Amino acid sequence: MSLFKNIFSSKKKETLDKGLEKTKSSFLSKLGKAVAGKSKVDDDVLDNLEEVLVTSDVGVETTLKIIDRIEARVSKNKYMGTDELQVILREEIAGLLSETNIGEEIEFSIPKDKKPYVIMVVGVNGAGKTTTIGKLAHQFKNQGLKVVLGAADTFRAAAIDQLQIWADRVDVPMVKQNMGSDPASVAFDTLSSAVTTNADVVIIDTAGRLHNKVNLMNELIKIKRVMDKVVTDAPHDVLLVLDGSTGQNAFEQAKQFTKATEVTSLAVTKLDGTAKGGVVIGISDQFQIPVKYIGVGEGIEDLQVFNKYEFVDSFFKI
Repeated sequence: MSLFKNIFSSKKKETLDKGLEKTKSSFLSKLGKAVAGKSKVDDDVLDNLEEVLVTSDVGVETTLKIIDRIEARVSKNKYMGTDELQVILREEIAGLLSETNIGEEIEFSIPKDKKPYVIMVVGVNGAGKTTTIGKLAHQFKNQGLKVVLGAADTFRAAAIDQLQIWADRVDVPMVKQNMGSDPASVAFDTLSSAVTTNADVVIIDTAGRLHNKVNLMNELIKIKRVMDKVVTDAPHDVLLVLDGSTGQNAFEQAKQFTKATEVTSLAVTKLDGTAKGGVVIGISDQFQIPVKYIGVGEGIEDLQVFNKYEFVDSFFKI
């Protein structure tokens, strides 16, 4: 029986369980070895637990926070058994995620008072940016919302082509220009089109190169400034897409992009097929930016709204 309330539909929860299977198996295996032969949570167990969390890509700083919280509980209960450790870990990790994630959202929703609602998507090439945009468009369209995509990653012809494939697949309009065009001009045209056609949601793709942070920063500032001229306060959400399968490299990507622009939400992709799902916990904690979506499979329905209760439940599910 889950200690956390079930919020997702059973099908979505099954997908999440399956997507986090490798992470869970790896983590629980390490945890089992950390407490082997021990009946009480002592300094040795805590040292072993610290190593388990760090090697599970939770990150050093977040790991130390979790260990501090558990130490505080152990100091109040000197005879805390190792059989309780898993339950305590679940509670402390969920508590940590609560500080940056509301964790109650179950739908792909947008604020009703902003139309069109503009999402600017950033992230390195290969992180799953275009796929995330396509799956988001699919989810919004399924709710009866009118969606427009903007191909403002004009640095690579492949980026425009890939986004077009998703636009065709989901059957939503896409605004594009030729490769090498000014990305801000594409964003301007996209928002103008969205206003004219009374669209509900606009999703703008942007270039993912990080080799020159100054250029990236200037480009994103320009795109934002131009968008604000068409739709007040646009973009309303700057969504950073991170590849969860890269583990600690995802931390570095987050660090670079949060320096380059004001990121307001995160999507962590490719969590299926990797044992590095713990990175979601560390990224959420360290950057104090809410994780909005997670990718747990290749199917069009396999982008999920992140919910801390369900994530932690799947992470520890026996």
